[in-house]
Amino acid sequence: MTVAVFDHEGPWTEEEYLSLGETSQRVELFDGSLHVTPAPTPRHQRISRKLGNIFEAAAEAVGLELLEAVNVRLRPGRIPIPDLVITSPVNLDEPYVEATSVRLICEIVSPGNASTDKVLKMHYYAAAGIDWYLLVDQAAETLRLYRRRGRHYVEHSAAKRAEALELTEPVRATIRPEELLP
Repeated sequence: MTVAVFDHEGPWTEEEYLSLGETSQRVELFDGSLHVTPAPTPRHQRISRKLGNIFEAAAEAVGLELLEAVNVRLRPGRIPIPDLVITSPVNLDEPYVEATSVRLICEIVSPGNASTDKVLKMHYYAAAGIDWYLLVDQAAETLRLYRRRGRHYVEHSAAKRAEALELTEPVRATIRPEELLP
């Protein structure tokens, strides 16, 4: 992948981005530019797995699907890779999931890219019409659930250690930060 990225001139098209294939880094496409981050830390992956375990049963109970680290096409040329998504049933062999299928999107904030998750992606997800956004902040040890209002998110509920975040939409789940954050 390195040669393909460094030899590329000009903005990236969606087709060029998808032709990179699977990589060990998270490579996301934002309006012609690639955003590359190293593989997540073991702590990040532990949180993702534990949260995925909670969401998987809850999603299946209402006919939805839980997916981890998949391409989500927000619009042509804008494809992030969120940590977790809950979707309506989708074709599992497609290279990306359309935003219209996403019911909830989750990002686990890493200290090195907090502004990407808290500002850029939050804005893009709301603009794409994704109703629910869950932000897991490792440093603050908090969970924040946002609901879309128009083209923006407003905080719906939050939980810190010794509290519980109760979701009733799009799935029913109770999440306690201390069960996710070591």
